[in-house]
Amino acid sequence: MAAAKNKNNKTTILFRYGIITFGFLLFAAIVVSRLFTTTIIEAPEWNERAKKDFARIDTLKPERGDILANNGNILACNLKVYDVKVDLRHNKVKRHKLSWAQIDSLADSLDRYYPRIPDLLSRHPDTIKKYSWHTRLKCEFEKAPDKRPRALRFVKGGSLQDFARIKSFPYLRDFKGKGFRNPVYVEERNVRIYPYGKMAYRSIGRVNENIHGEFHGYSGLEKDLDSLLYGKEGYAKKVTLTSGVSNWVTRPTQRGLNVQTTIDIDLQDMLEEQLLRVCEDAHAEWGTAILMEVATGEIKAIANLENINGVYGEALNRAVRGFEPGSVMKPISLMIAFEDGLVKSVNDVIDCSTFQRTSDPHAPSVKSMKQVIEMSSNTGIARVIFRGYANDPARFYDRLEKIGFFEPMRSGIAAEETPRVRRLTGQDARGNNITMTSRHLDLARQAYGYNTTIPPLYTLAYYNAIANGGRLVRPHLMKRLIGEGIDSVLKIDYIREQVCSPETAEKVKICLREPVWGDHGTARAVRDERVMIAGKTGTAYPVYEHGGGYDTSRRRYAFAGFFPYENPKYSCIALILAPSGTSANRTSGQVVKNMALKMYSRGMLDNASTFTGSRLNDTPVVAASTRGMAASLGKALGASGAKTIRTENPGHNIAINAMPNVMGYDAPSAIRILEQQGVNVRLRGSGRVVSQSIPPGAALTKGSVITLTLRI
Repeated sequence: MAAAKNKNNKTTILFRYGIITFGFLLFAAIVVSRLFTTTIIEAPEWNERAKKDFARIDTLKPERGDILANNGNILACNLKVYDVKVDLRHNKVKRHKLSWAQIDSLADSLDRYYPRIPDLLSRHPDTIKKYSWHTRLKCEFEKAPDKRPRALRFVKGGSLQDFARIKSFPYLRDFKGKGFRNPVYVEERNVRIYPYGKMAYRSIGRVNENIHGEFHGYSGLEKDLDSLLYGKEGYAKKVTLTSGVSNWVTRPTQRGLNVQTTIDIDLQDMLEEQLLRVCEDAHAEWGTAILMEVATGEIKAIANLENINGVYGEALNRAVRGFEPGSVMKPISLMIAFEDGLVKSVNDVIDCSTFQRTSDPHAPSVKSMKQVIEMSSNTGIARVIFRGYANDPARFYDRLEKIGFFEPMRSGIAAEETPRVRRLTGQDARGNNITMTSRHLDLARQAYGYNTTIPPLYTLAYYNAIANGGRLVRPHLMKRLIGEGIDSVLKIDYIREQVCSPETAEKVKICLREPVWGDHGTARAVRDERVMIAGKTGTAYPVYEHGGGYDTSRRRYAFAGFFPYENPKYSCIALILAPSGTSANRTSGQVVKNMALKMYSRGMLDNASTFTGSRLNDTPVVAASTRGMAASLGKALGASGAKTIRTENPGHNIAINAMPNVMGYDAPSAIRILEQQGVNVRLRGSGRVVSQSIPPGAALTKGSVITLTLRI
C-alpha cells in the first residue's frame, strides 16, 4: 500500500512539473515568436519609427530678460508659477476607497482657501451652491473612474506653498509618493510680471504668448527690444543611454539680456501725479508728458493718461504720435533764422502787422525777437522766415531736413512716428501747379506750427538741443545691456553734433526766457523764483475725426521748456487736450513747473535740500501680513525697531456688498482684496494706499472701477 501511494505521489508531481515545463516552453515560444515578428517581420516599421523619434529636434524656450529702471529696480521680470492639479484617473485614486465625508472635507478646504470665484462664501446661497467645490467634486467623483478628468485644476498661478498646502488637505493627504507616483501634481510655467503696475505702461510695454508657447513683446520696449530680451532657443533630441531613452541637450538655451532703462522711478511717479492733477482740474480728454536729461538725452519719465469713463488711466503713447504743434514750433523756426543770418540779434525788430491772412493781436506792432517769442507773434515769426525762404518755399523743408528733423529718433518707444511737413514745391503729387500765393500761405503757417504734424518727442529734442548748446542728442529709453559675459553701457548718440552754433543756441535760449519771465509773456503762471524755467506755450485746435475742419470746442495745450535756465539739466514737454476756455499757461505749463519745483525740493537740480523722502532713505516695509508679526520679523531681519500699519477695516474682514477699506495696504494686497470683491482697480502713484476713490463702506457694485492713490 505504501509503495503504491508513493508511486501515485511521484506520478502527480511529475505531471505537475510537466505542466509547468510546458507552460514555460509555451511562454518561451510566444516570446521568440514575438521577437521574430518584431525584429524581422516588423523591423522596417519599427526602424522607421525609431528614426523619426531620434531625428526629432525639440526646441527649448529661453528665459526672457528683465527690464530694469535706472537704479536697477525691476520694471518687468519673469516669475515661475504653478498650476496645482489632480489626476482622478490615477491608479491610486481608483484603488482608494471613496469616502464622501473626506470629499466634503476637501471641498470645505478648497472653498476657504481657493474658491472658484472671489469671495464665494459671502455670496448668495444659490451662487455658493453653483460654484462650490462640493458641487464640482461630487460631479467628478460620481463619474466612472475612466471618465474622470486627468487634470482637475485646483489652483492657477499658485506657488509651491500652495502645492504643499493642497497636498495636506483631507483625502489628498492619503496619497504618498512623489512625481508620477502621486495623483496630485503641479505644472510649472513662467509669467511676465510688472512690479510697478501701470507705471510707464506704454513705454515699458507688454508681452503675449503665440501659438508656439513663445512670449514676445507686442508694445513698448518689450516689442522694440524683443530680439535682445527673448534670448536664444536651445535644442534637444532623443538619445539611447544605458538607463534608457532620454533627452540630450545639443544646444542649451541662452537667457535674454537684461535691459536697464533710463526711467527714474521717483521722477516717473512725480510726472504721472502732476499730469493727472492738471488733467483732472482741466477736465482733459488726455495728456502726455516727457522729462529728459539735457546732456545725455536719457528719458527719465514719460506719462500718458486718458479719461476713460470718468477715470484717468494709462493711454495710447501720444508722446511719439504726430500732432499739429502750434506755437511751440516758433523757437525752432527762430533758431533756423538766427543760424541762417536772417536776424542777427535778439533785439533785432520785425514788423508784426497783418501778414498772410494772419493778424497779431499783441501790441506793439513792431517787436524784437525776444518779444516775438514772449508774446507768441505768428506774423512776426512768419515775416522772419520769409526773409530767407519766400522765393523758394520748398527750401524751408530742406532746411529742416538738414538738421535731422525727419530722421527716426529710434528712442526705444514703440509706434514712434516722424514729423510730417509738406515740401512746398510748385506742383502737387498729381502734377498740378500750385500758385506761389498758396505756397506762401502754407510757408507762413508752417513757420508758426500749423499745416504740420510733429510728435512731442521731436519738439522736445530740439528744445533740448537749444539748452545743450546746439547739440542734438538722441532721446532714448535704453541705457545698458546686461547678460552672460555682457555688460555694455550705451554711449551718448547725437543725431547731429550741432544743429546750430552755440551762439545761436544762446540767442534762442534768451528768447525762451521771455514767455515765462517777460512782462507780457504767455507763460507767466509758470514763473517761480526758486527755479528759473524757460519755455514756450502752444495751442492748436484738433481736427474733427470725420474731417471737415477744426473742432473749436477743444484745444491741445502744449508747453515745452527746460530748467534751470542758467545751467539746464532737464527738458520737459507736456501736451493736453482739454475743452476750450483755459490756456497752455494754466495746464501743460503747470505740469512742467510742478515737476521743476518737486525736483528742486528734493535737491535734484544741484541745489541744497533737506528732503528725506527718497526711496534710498525709506524705512524698509514688510507688507500684507494680517498677523501681528512685526516684532518677530524685525528681530529676524536685525532691525532696530518695527511697527505695524493697521487699517480700520482690514481686508480679511469685509462686510458683504460693501467697499472694503484698503488704506495703508501695499498695491498687490489692495488689488487682491478688491478683485476678490469683483472690483476693477486702477493705480495712481506707487507705495502704500493713501486714498481710494470709492469710500470704505459704500455700496459695492460688481465690475465697478476704483482708483487707488499710492504714496511712498
